Amino acid sequence: MNFLAHIYLSGDNDLIKIGNFMADGIHGKHFNHFPVDIQKGILLHRAIDTFTDAHPVFRQSTKRLHAKYHHYSGVIVDIFYDHFLAKNWSTYSDERLEDYSERFYQSLRDNYSILTPRTQGLMPYMINHNWLVSYQTIEGIGVILAKMDTRMKYESNMRFSITELELFYSEFENEFTVFFEDLITITVEKNLFLATKNDY
Repeated sequence: MNFLAHIYLSGDNDLIKIGNFMADGIHGKHFNHFPVDIQKGILLHRAIDTFTDAHPVFRQSTKRLHAKYHHYSGVIVDIFYDHFLAKNWSTYSDERLEDYSERFYQSLRDNYSILTPRTQGLMPYMINHNWLVSYQTIEGIGVILAKMDTRMKYESNMRFSITELELFYSEFENEFTVFFEDLITITVEKNLFLATKNDY
């Protein structure tokens, strides 16, 4: 899953949200210097990624893209699924996405000193372009994919995957809906486990 889903699945704890958000840049077990709730967010992120990669519905979505985008298919579907979460936000939250996003951005500002350098560098672009809200539109997703394309070491052509999103829009959305219900269930269980676990 991409940024919005990881943040949403972290519950209401700001530090768990931040840990989950910046976990991709933290490797191995070298995270004990972070506050405990940041550590929980990192572990939660990894659990979500493991569950996602193995889920048959997620794999069904990636299979539709694999012939053209190869190992980038999973990255693309992560972003597609964030689009459907943002588009259908009122199904999953009583708070407006605009307000939810601003609260998260403010938590990044308030906790700037504990962010990784990578996250500190990413933060201004994310806030200025309001990435989380931009996921609601196909145009917004297209901009995100194009930006990611330019950062890839090898040619990924992800910017062209909007064609597949539009062509198989209902299929991707139905797969997201089924998958995300399962992911919410497992995340609630994982959050409860982490709430009682203090040794890493």
